[in-house]
Amino acid sequence: MQKFYLILHRIRSAYNVGSMFRTADGVGIDKIYLTGFTPTPSLKPYVLQTKAEKMLAKTALQADKYVEWEKYQNVSLLIQKLKKENFQIIALEQDKKSIDYRKISLKNKVTLIVGNEPRGIDKRILKKCDNIIEIPMYGKKKSLNVAVALGIASYRLKDKG
Repeated sequence: MQKFYLILHRIRSAYNVGSMFRTADGVGIDKIYLTGFTPTPSLKPYVLQTKAEKMLAKTALQADKYVEWEKYQNVSLLIQKLKKENFQIIALEQDKKSIDYRKISLKNKVTLIVGNEPRGIDKRILKKCDNIIEIPMYGKKKSLNVAVALGIASYRLKDKG
């Protein structure tokens, strides 16, 4: 795949955000957009000002210095912008319209959206996506930690691209 972007939408835990930066670096994701109230890395290199920045830095292990990122408040406007740039917008979410993440066909430019753990991705946002994928769950629990789910799905998508 030519370009692979990631949108972290309304992620509460700075630890999860830091972990997802490390995964993004490992997978080779080109850019991360942090939307809604998702915590951001420190804007001043090596100066951690808030508790959230310290938590993020602890799990990112400086991956936030290597992976390009941008804060973008309005996810709907971001999706609209990326669609104009011919990105395929894929949500990772359990939904009646979702397909197995192993069966998706990919375009040249892909953006994967992951969302808030307890609530998931809002239905209004899902309607704007080109595809919704999910990871099958075989145990008693019906979902994975968002950072773990991102790791599984993003490596699979990168391999398919």
